[in-house]
Amino acid sequence: MPKGFFFLILAQFASGLADNAFMILGVYFLHEQGYPPWWAPLLKFSFTLAYVLLAAIAGPLADAFPKSRLMAAMNALKLVGVILLVSGVHPLYAFALTGLAAALYAPAKYGWVCETVSPRLLVKANAWLEVSVVMSVMLGVALGGAMIHVYTLVEVPDFVPLHGFESPLGVSTQVWGAFAWVAVVYGISALFNIGVGTAQVQPCQPLTWSAMRWSAFWHHQRQLWSDPLGGMSLYVTTLCWGVGAVLQFAVLVWAQKNAGLTLQQGAYLQAVVALGVMGGAAMAAATCQIFNARRALPWGWVLAALLPCMALTQVLWLAVIMLLLAGWAGGMLLVPMNALLQHRGIKIMKSGRSIAVQGFNENLSVLIMLGAYSALLAWDVPLLPIMLLFSLPLLAAVMPWKSRNPKT
Repeated sequence: MPKGFFFLILAQFASGLADNAFMILGVYFLHEQGYPPWWAPLLKFSFTLAYVLLAAIAGPLADAFPKSRLMAAMNALKLVGVILLVSGVHPLYAFALTGLAAALYAPAKYGWVCETVSPRLLVKANAWLEVSVVMSVMLGVALGGAMIHVYTLVEVPDFVPLHGFESPLGVSTQVWGAFAWVAVVYGISALFNIGVGTAQVQPCQPLTWSAMRWSAFWHHQRQLWSDPLGGMSLYVTTLCWGVGAVLQFAVLVWAQKNAGLTLQQGAYLQAVVALGVMGGAAMAAATCQIFNARRALPWGWVLAALLPCMALTQVLWLAVIMLLLAGWAGGMLLVPMNALLQHRGIKIMKSGRSIAVQGFNENLSVLIMLGAYSALLAWDVPLLPIMLLFSLPLLAAVMPWKSRNPKT
């Protein structure tokens, strides 16, 4: 691996850890401040929306500056988002700013990887990134919950609203100390980014208004989608992100309706999926390379078959096995496809622009599929038809390209 790669992994882990802890703390903060429950999903929505709205400028920005410095600056901007929240800025604005930083961070991160890592090591590099992302999600959620538990141990009388817990910046909250720790972790991540170094194969490109126009972005979209291997891998990763987001919430519904578990116990099942993803990513790193990445496509069939099977089962231990296998299939499928997409993207266009196209499609898929899933639940559609519906695109993902053998 190139010099600085493991600094990138550490920076990615620290940033993801803080992102997920910040999200959990943000949900608690909304409850504490008296917001109605339906505000909580809007935090995730406002965070994710920037990936879609800023896609046209994220790629050119990533290609215009040294990527390690841009990543460090974006982690510093996330720190500013935390400060704004405890200063009294509306939570949606604070999370939107954090999402903006994350949306600009991603093209720089993956762009650095596909510029500096040789094609034969791209699958292994993506496996490292996938494992670090999953671990940061698991531990970040746990860290956020643990800090809420620690900082709310002191009982506050109802007639004294948060007396003694005023933030130094003006907002009354019991968990302002937890927000301070999140800001510290963002700062540490920025320092790790500086350690990544500035070496890159492609020179920085001038940042112009024409490069940031949506017409230029749609041109890059057409280029990547029309490439045989690029379009295939982009289709698969886009579907996997959307279906994975639905599965994250469907697990909670299954746990409460089919297994009679509490919300907290259902969250443990999400950790089972994450462990499966880590195992699948590790196996993909050991068995796959760019030239045989298409061999991972049948794992899409496995994942598609497991979704309705999980909805049917009533037995907890069997559901645990299915969720572990679903995560494993996701890791085996996503890691080679991500590597192939990065490899094709940098051949077709600048690295930052190709990653911006990927991020746009994947996060738009998350927004659309979560919206569809929420609508189906609101119409009281049972879980089995929902899972069957979302498994169909995964079945279709393998078929169009199974008989083709384009060169990488």
